[in-house]
Amino acid sequence: MAQAKVFITRRLPAGLEQLQQVASVEVWTERKPPPYDVLLEKVKAIDGLLCLLSDRIDEQLIVAGNLKVISQMAVGYDNIDVAAATKRRIPVGHTPGVLTDATADFTWALLMAAARRVVEADRFTRAGLWQSWEPDLLLGPNITGATLGIVGFGRIGQAVARRARGFDMRILYTSTYQWEPELEKSLGVEFAPLEKLLQESDFVTLHTPGTDDTYHLFSDRQFDLMKSEAILINTARGTVVDSDSLYRALASGKIAAAAVDVTESEPIPHDSPLLTLDNLIITPHIGSASRQTRLKMAKMAIANLMAGLRGHSLPYCVNPEIYQ
Repeated sequence: MAQAKVFITRRLPAGLEQLQQVASVEVWTERKPPPYDVLLEKVKAIDGLLCLLSDRIDEQLIVAGNLKVISQMAVGYDNIDVAAATKRRIPVGHTPGVLTDATADFTWALLMAAARRVVEADRFTRAGLWQSWEPDLLLGPNITGATLGIVGFGRIGQAVARRARGFDMRILYTSTYQWEPELEKSLGVEFAPLEKLLQESDFVTLHTPGTDDTYHLFSDRQFDLMKSEAILINTARGTVVDSDSLYRALASGKIAAAAVDVTESEPIPHDSPLLTLDNLIITPHIGSASRQTRLKMAKMAIANLMAGLRGHSLPYCVNPEIYQ
């Protein structure tokens, strides 16, 4: 065990001390992720890999080494070829459940900031444009009493719905299936097909995974269905929204505003036309960035890593069938 070698693709908020007692640990300390060719070389000499969503862990990389475990510090794992790992009986770990509240909180931060034009108002003030109280300055819609449409109704979508009840909102949701009446009643929500949800919602918030089925789920047709005063929030995956369609919808006034924590390419290219829009808020994928949440995620990822190095079952395993 003392000879185990581990590579971690980014600095972690804490938790390395325990791991360093049982393994030789190398941490990539640059802010940008390690280039693919560097990662490809690293896996040839390590037993365990702790990675992030921004790292491409494909079949070529997996077969290049003799990994005992892949541990991802994220809930999602669409950047990992899980099938290739499973074929080689490599357990893949992730960090589920821990970021639900942090992401739901941040969804509301974006929703309220977009509705009340907080970022625009800050820029306006810093530019020296504030001259007096004006009745028509930086007007936005009411949140209380509005209709909220939630696309994707897993843990985070449900947490967003619970918060919406405090604003006396009508809450519509759409999902791959309709939930039990007891859950709908307890959360005060109503199931609706996506088309109906888009037509009736004042705010639409996305909480779907990034899959082939949800790729560009929102494009021109969906924006055409939305109210012209509607606001879109995305704290799910950037690939769910066609960025070109989003630009057209915002620039033309098809929808009033949007606030996104994720983009199709991350980081967003510096020449993206989306960056020219005043009615769009873009944050750098920080939905789970509370201190407590990120610390717990790091500890869970390290627990997965250590279990895999010891040959034990991972506590949070994506592919538990390898143990059968």
